[in-house]
Amino acid sequence: MRINAVIQARTGSTRLPGKVLRDLGGRPVLDRVVHAARAASSIDQVLVATSTAAGDDAVAERASRLGVPVVRGSEDDVLSRFVQAVDEHPCDAVVRLTADCPLLDPDLVGLVAATWRTAPQHDYVATTLVRTLPRGLDVELATVPALRALASSATGYDRVHVTSGLYGDPERFRCLGVVVAPAANDLRVTLDTADDLHALEGLVERLGDRTDWRSVVSVLRSNPDLVERNAHVRQKSLTEG
Repeated sequence: MRINAVIQARTGSTRLPGKVLRDLGGRPVLDRVVHAARAASSIDQVLVATSTAAGDDAVAERASRLGVPVVRGSEDDVLSRFVQAVDEHPCDAVVRLTADCPLLDPDLVGLVAATWRTAPQHDYVATTLVRTLPRGLDVELATVPALRALASSATGYDRVHVTSGLYGDPERFRCLGVVVAPAANDLRVTLDTADDLHALEGLVERLGDRTDWRSVVSVLRSNPDLVERNAHVRQKSLTEG
């Protein structure tokens, strides 16, 4: 069973334009996400899926410099971009990663992939069904048949958010959640605003070379000033895009 990691990336963020190419600790954010995906076990190939918009030429160029295959498709219909990715790079399942999560833990990526390999009857395996991780460390896996089935019927925000139509219809798609302990879902390490970037800069400085989620949580628990930097940031709802 072949599993590809597909990193969705674009420069057109409304709250922090160009965020996926911002410098974080001396490396572009996209580089960090690609490195984490490559370091994960149970992943056969890493791809970057961006749009055909001119503004995303820089994303495609950076991914190519990293030696990662690039798929370019619709800017708004991200689900179709994922279907295009599996058309061009066939596999049995896709791990969906977003390029605004620069502290992804390779072990978590590998855990979700390995969990599906042991229970392949599931259409969707994710850390998001019951949130126990900080926002920004999420990992989702969807089977290719499930993605194709969803793409044939999904409308509205389900085409933007790729997997929302899977976990939103558990009677149609078989879903399995992965949780960790102790829970740390009150924390935020995703990149969507300037305040998020400020928090991440301080966190990366204190983390050094550590990449595991437990170290991320430990540093944040020990440095409440870092948590306060972006604690007020509200996560966009599905309907907000």
